[in-house]
Amino acid sequence: MTWNRLLGAALDAADRGWHVFPLVRAGKVPALRDWEQRATTDKRRIYRWWVNAEANIGVATGRSGLVVIDLDDGRGAAPPERFAGARHGRDVLAMLAAEFDVPVPTDTFEVATPRGGSHLYFRSPPGLVLRNTAGSLGWKIDSRSVGGYCVAAGSAAEHGVYRVVRGGEVAELPDWLARALTPAPPPALGPPMELSARRASAYVRAIVESEARAVAAASTGTRHRVLLTAARNLGRLVGGGELADHDARAALWEACSGHIGIDGCTAEEVHRTIEDGVAYGERLPRWVSRAQPGTAQAQPPRPDRA
Repeated sequence: MTWNRLLGAALDAADRGWHVFPLVRAGKVPALRDWEQRATTDKRRIYRWWVNAEANIGVATGRSGLVVIDLDDGRGAAPPERFAGARHGRDVLAMLAAEFDVPVPTDTFEVATPRGGSHLYFRSPPGLVLRNTAGSLGWKIDSRSVGGYCVAAGSAAEHGVYRVVRGGEVAELPDWLARALTPAPPPALGPPMELSARRASAYVRAIVESEARAVAAASTGTRHRVLLTAARNLGRLVGGGELADHDARAALWEACSGHIGIDGCTAEEVHRTIEDGVAYGERLPRWVSRAQPGTAQAQPPRPDRA
């Protein structure tokens, strides 16, 4: 059998039950369309993918039953006041653990990244669906689970190799982290607004445009959170019959067009985030009632954002 380092690392991951797929050479971007659906533990397919290729290795975290906590180096940047003194995501994780009066959860499988970061692998709690987060847990901390992926050990980058620094078993995600990573529900509904049909239409259009601008302008570290919030907000209008479902999705897709292919953002991830957000928002519908001519009309408030 022809062998190489990346093929061996991909097979090692599959032996752990992790679904893997190829990334571009020395990069983080998936080399396949529909990477989450095509990620596999099938050794024959893994052999075909890597036997003559130098592709990096992606682990589809959700399909593999994993939650991966990504701790980044601050690289000299000043942390927010809450985490004063922190220089790394690892410091922030320790501060959060101290707030909960629990041990720092580092006794698990860990991979060091080429630029001084760490990936901590955890088993996802049964029955709990966690998505991806970017900075919501704390400064320089991201997470990857359902709909996400991480770069596996053995992969290479410009600054070095992803390498295992703590092997052995993968620990279950601690309860306090699971609670912290569970997204909060959208705010409760207030009373319907009373606007004329013309003003109501303009109000809904203003919300759509505001959300689209926020998504288009989002930075890499906040992109997922901003898109999910926008999708939930528009989903509430869809649920209330104020906005057509396809119009909501089309506006969000167009706003994301400049993100796809940048810093690992994929069409599949964008699609899943939009679908999840709109579906979630539809369960908490929002109405803009049409007042009769001659009745008092409220001034439309600014669009809500969680």
